[in-house]
Amino acid sequence: MDNDNILKIFESFFEKYKKTEGDRTVWSAPFRQFFPHGSFEINMTKCPRGEIFKVFVDSQKIMEIEGRENFLNSLGELEESYPRLFKKDDFFRDMQEMVE
Repeated sequence: MDNDNILKIFESFFEKYKKTEGDRTVWSAPFRQFFPHGSFEINMTKCPRGEIFKVFVDSQKIMEIEGRENFLNSLGELEESYPRLFKKDDFFRDMQEMVE
């Protein structure tokens, strides 16, 4: 799956599922996959700082990434570090199903 497609899917998901975090300047939308051996979540947040992507494994935050370009560049590293929990194509295909 190419980066443009990933961003379109994530933006559609965000627009459909975003929730405010209090004062309406911070909005976020998490997407989590569950497996018998753990869970993997990416939470996209839009705030005055910009776009922040928080990555969780088994509900523990393992990474916070600022900006789309940095996020896209980290996907390969996440696949290598968590091969049993994160497969980029599967993750974003499942996310896409939530907005169709």
